[in-house]
Amino acid sequence: MLKHIFKILFIISTFTLVTAQSWAHVPYFEHNDFSAKQPFTVEYSIEQSLAIYAWLENNDLGNSGDIDVFVFRINEPTSVYLEVIVPVCKGYEEFLPWLALVGPGLPEPKAPMPFDIPPGYGIEVIQNGTIDEPRETFYEFFGGKSYYKGPVFDEYITIPGNYYVYIWDPQQKSGDYVAVLGKKEIWRFRDIIQAFRNTPLIRLDKELHVDCSESLSEDWDELGPATH
Repeated sequence: MLKHIFKILFIISTFTLVTAQSWAHVPYFEHNDFSAKQPFTVEYSIEQSLAIYAWLENNDLGNSGDIDVFVFRINEPTSVYLEVIVPVCKGYEEFLPWLALVGPGLPEPKAPMPFDIPPGYGIEVIQNGTIDEPRETFYEFFGGKSYYKGPVFDEYITIPGNYYVYIWDPQQKSGDYVAVLGKKEIWRFRDIIQAFRNTPLIRLDKELHVDCSESLSEDWDELGPATH
């Protein structure tokens, strides 16, 4: 009996490790708004690949002034990868959220921003495309849906400190998006549990706020960092 139990545990452990290596990102959900007062905090490393399934909400007037905030800290020179992708769902054809990184040593803002920048901090703004431009898409296998590629920040940062990521839509459109932070596949035990819990929900579209059963794209590329 004990031998069978160990055999089952071995099979489960092996399956878990092999499956985890197939996932590209550790999936998280935005259960509560990622605001300036309660941002999503990267607890481990900004180099670890995370996929945060989030939502820019409508206000009472039917538009979105929502700005989602993410924070991470670096203590030594670090590769920082940030990306915003949008599911290819009906109604999201003109949903084009922007991405900004705020932190020490970055350039001064060239235009007013819809959020406060801490004293002594600078900003890098990565705009999305325009509604007149064709949007490149790719298919993400484990989530089971296609996404529009979006703005990407991919640089080596050397100045220690706290850094803030802001995601918003300048046209104040609401919608679902995924914030991809980091690109190293680092899997701790808690990350594997997180993936097992959230991946089935993603495949059932439970992270979405719209009906995405009729996909607008049939691309079958593997999930990976967008190239621009």
